[in-house]
Amino acid sequence: MLENILKEKNLPPFKSSEEMLDILLKEEYGYMPPKPEGITYKSIENYIPNFCAGKAISRKVEITSQFSKKEFTFPIYVTIPKKEGKHPFFICINFRDSVPDRYIPVEEIVDNGFAVLSFCYKDVTDDNNDFTNGLAGELYENGKRGASDPGKIAMWAWAAQRVMDYAETLDCLDFECSIVCGHSRLGKTALLTAATDERFKYAYSNNSGCSGAAISRGKQGERIEDICKNFPYWFCENYKKYVNNEYNMPFDQHYLVASIAPRYVYIASADEDKWADPDSEMLTCYAVSGIYEKYRKKGFVCEDRLPQVNDMFHDGCVGYHLRAGLHYFSREDWLKIIKFVKKHSCI
Repeated sequence: MLENILKEKNLPPFKSSEEMLDILLKEEYGYMPPKPEGITYKSIENYIPNFCAGKAISRKVEITSQFSKKEFTFPIYVTIPKKEGKHPFFICINFRDSVPDRYIPVEEIVDNGFAVLSFCYKDVTDDNNDFTNGLAGELYENGKRGASDPGKIAMWAWAAQRVMDYAETLDCLDFECSIVCGHSRLGKTALLTAATDERFKYAYSNNSGCSGAAISRGKQGERIEDICKNFPYWFCENYKKYVNNEYNMPFDQHYLVASIAPRYVYIASADEDKWADPDSEMLTCYAVSGIYEKYRKKGFVCEDRLPQVNDMFHDGCVGYHLRAGLHYFSREDWLKIIKFVKKHSCI
């Protein structure tokens, strides 16, 4: 059944990871901002005293990147279990700077043995068409962009990679179990982060939908026309060419997930989130399965049908679940990605 659905979509064939990623950067997200020439960290220890009942350290860190004789600084929030040993960890791109947050149940994450490093995406650059503030202001003269210059998603992904730079200074983290995650537009960002940085062993996209985890051809709910009308600044200018033109794109979102292979990818949907379109999100998982098999790994192991509420497919390197409810990054979502990571990393 799923194979027949994909055939009807006539997806572009896979290319090498480098070729697929280059197409995506040129035509959709824009090329990534340059890596910093230098980077420094300023830490505030014991940021939240007695955090998690004393089970974890809490730290605020300001990351300063130097490039082109300019500097850019943004804050991150670090929570690490006090228990000895190396800890698996999440880098979470978040909508707020709150710790804990309604999208990040930090104490429960710590109780499962994971550290979490988070930052607020607006501390990097505003979520609007202003390209003169934050990182955007350091990259562009007068806020003007070329056709394949980075949009805001690429800038937020760049910031997540700078958080990984900081993580690499810590000897208490398990870099074989590093997960970048985000919800909605930040789920799109998490996938791009991992696709452009092999240091992330897992990418977790929660309800990312259009221009994220969902196949664009034949998608229900939000389409490229909608997203380019409402949020054109998330992408490069070239992306506008594909408004009502999905079937002529030289790519689709399966290229984004395939660029992460053979590392792990996890995609989550919500049953009532029709705007994101759970069917199209799961179809991406199915579409990339063959790429993993070329690496002699299990790809996406599922039943041959479209998703149903409470589905949880964890047996392959590509995981997926569909929960009941609306567009939200819930405790249930966190517990399921933790379960997936523990299954595959033998934690």
